[in-house]
Amino acid sequence: MDGLSAVQARIGEIQARFTAQATTATSAAWSSAAGAAGLTGTSSAGYATSTGGTASESAVVSEAQKYIGVPYVWGGTDPSKGLDCSGFTKLVYGNLGVELPRTSSQQATAGRAVASLDAARPGDLVFFDHSSDRPGIDHVGIYIGNGQMVAAPQPGESVKVQAVGNPSVIRRVLPDAAPVAAAASGGALAGVPYADLFTRAATKHGVDPSLLAAVAKQESNFDTSAVSPAGAQGLMQFMPATAKGLGVNPMDPGSAIDGAAKYLSSLTKQFGSTDLALAAYNAGPGTVARHGGIPPFPETQNYVRSVMSKAEAYR
Repeated sequence: MDGLSAVQARIGEIQARFTAQATTATSAAWSSAAGAAGLTGTSSAGYATSTGGTASESAVVSEAQKYIGVPYVWGGTDPSKGLDCSGFTKLVYGNLGVELPRTSSQQATAGRAVASLDAARPGDLVFFDHSSDRPGIDHVGIYIGNGQMVAAPQPGESVKVQAVGNPSVIRRVLPDAAPVAAAASGGALAGVPYADLFTRAATKHGVDPSLLAAVAKQESNFDTSAVSPAGAQGLMQFMPATAKGLGVNPMDPGSAIDGAAKYLSSLTKQFGSTDLALAAYNAGPGTVARHGGIPPFPETQNYVRSVMSKAEAYR
């Protein structure tokens, strides 16, 4: 599939999803799900309020990622046609029950201030003043952690993950309490990007969510656009042949995490231990089978130790 066809297919998928959401039954189902997630409404100032629950940071990140590839259109609010920067952020939060003002300058007054990028959390809004001849906020993105944001950049580009750089203003429109996904798992993975995706995939395939998150941290430092010198791609660093065999899109975080959970589950069953499964994930199952254990390669041995240590820290 060429680039244009891929974009058109993506727009078609989004349009179909929004058409389906327009029905009464789907709207009712969404209201129920939003309530369960603690996304309970907005204040008169235009930012989230909570009545017994908290909005999930990871839910915002996951929702934002759905629109990657949608073309930038100035003034755009319809993902089937295109989005501008504030149209994108308003759409993402609106889908989660949080109403934001329409423009980036207005959105920059919502919620509460975050002192610096070091204090920012996934789901925070990051604002910029890019125009030297017209002072004031003119661009916004959604911070996803590790110095990255999802944003609709400018004409000729599409919604994408990119480095944050130096935002002029950072605002938090989510409650400060722990994310729902973390709370649901007893506090595990609190503050970890994509915590809900790790938990869901781990439950589905019978692996430890902390281990799955630790692999992502080790492989890419949670960078969904990472590509290694050897050609490994995405959050979970799949080689193209491995990704194809698993039916995984390595650059899509949901697909990559689910594929990694499935792969680790299979490797654990094949070799009978977590250590050997991790060694196989790093060096390949054939290499582990040939050596009858963890291969005598410093890289693989260090990899297993490092991932196990990270997983323990996440528990």
